[in-house]
Amino acid sequence: MASVKLVLRTVQESQTGHCPLYIRLIKDRKAKFLTTGQKLKPSEWDEAKQKVKKNHPNSARLNAYLSQVIADAEAQIVDVSRKNETVSAKKLKESIKGKESALFFDYAFKRLEKIKGSVSILTQRKYQAHLEKFKKYVGEKEFYFEDLTTVLLNDYITYCYSTLKNKNNTVQTNVRSLMKFYNDAIAEDVVPLNLYPFNKIKTKKDSARIKFLQKEEIEQLKNAELGEGSLMAKFRDMFVFCIYAGGLRMGDVISLQWKHINFEDSKLSKVIRKTGNLHSFRLVQPALEVLKKYKNENSTDESFVFSLVKNEEKFLKNEYYAISEIQRISQNINNEFTDLSQKLELNSKLTFHMSRHTFATNALNNGMRIEHVSKVMDHSSIRVTEIYAKVINTELDASMDKFVY
Repeated sequence: MASVKLVLRTVQESQTGHCPLYIRLIKDRKAKFLTTGQKLKPSEWDEAKQKVKKNHPNSARLNAYLSQVIADAEAQIVDVSRKNETVSAKKLKESIKGKESALFFDYAFKRLEKIKGSVSILTQRKYQAHLEKFKKYVGEKEFYFEDLTTVLLNDYITYCYSTLKNKNNTVQTNVRSLMKFYNDAIAEDVVPLNLYPFNKIKTKKDSARIKFLQKEEIEQLKNAELGEGSLMAKFRDMFVFCIYAGGLRMGDVISLQWKHINFEDSKLSKVIRKTGNLHSFRLVQPALEVLKKYKNENSTDESFVFSLVKNEEKFLKNEYYAISEIQRISQNINNEFTDLSQKLELNSKLTFHMSRHTFATNALNNGMRIEHVSKVMDHSSIRVTEIYAKVINTELDASMDKFVY
């Protein structure tokens, strides 16, 4: 026989100090919760007597209402159990509630399909991965919105840290993805606001650490003997090109075509993949020298400068394929850079994105105005660029600390 009890969920306490009161249904050691629609302060609830205390202004009326709710629930359980001896806790919950509760994953994956086209493919894939990860953790085919509680979320966060060894930023983005679909469900009246479990969830975010190459390290990288025509040499050339080409992102370098380069006026003009902005700026001599190494008689306007994509035509027509190719090439580059870092005995492990940081920090160090750096890097606002200015200031402070009068 199933048991029914009223439970005040203190883990969902609001800013006013009120907590939602639920009916807890236990069948075969599995618990399900149904909202009563009532909220109380912990001081107003007697757990042992299952009653609202007299310090509540409407205690008599509320107790009468709750007694009727429990009586109705128990009667419904008896009726359903008589018809079906093997009935589950979920089915009893649905019967008591009068309608089937919404399934979280059913809603979330359907919602994900609806927002295709309104978010980038990378964002869509991120949401998909985060939902699949949480679904694997939950391990239930039928998982209702009411099952997604603050306690469960905190347990999931602990699991991400302790078992999966996830870092702070990974955990935070995972939780935010779940929050996004829960918020969408509330906006569409799929689930009531009073069930919202994220209010007391706190996740940490690591401060961004900017790693970049100093001028002497750039020269060391440029002059390294890596074997003419080797893959590592090509990856190194791409890295150096980015340093002198405004810190272009990897995806834009991989997709760079000769039609984007005008040698007559030393200009690069290209639509940036991340922002969709048409970006145009003058290339300095070191960047042009890298490009000339890869220009030959077979180069056409449509061909790719660094020729790393397996199927260039498909890359231009199919965005899913383009993203997969960028990810594949990115992995190859960073794998090669692990060996290159050791070979050159660099202070920091080399990653391709460091070329972007290297451009920004060295440009500011050399006196380029921050708004110009922001423009060349195609930042959404100058505030994004200011993080590099802080790095420069930190270095200056460190230098002053070493100064001996």
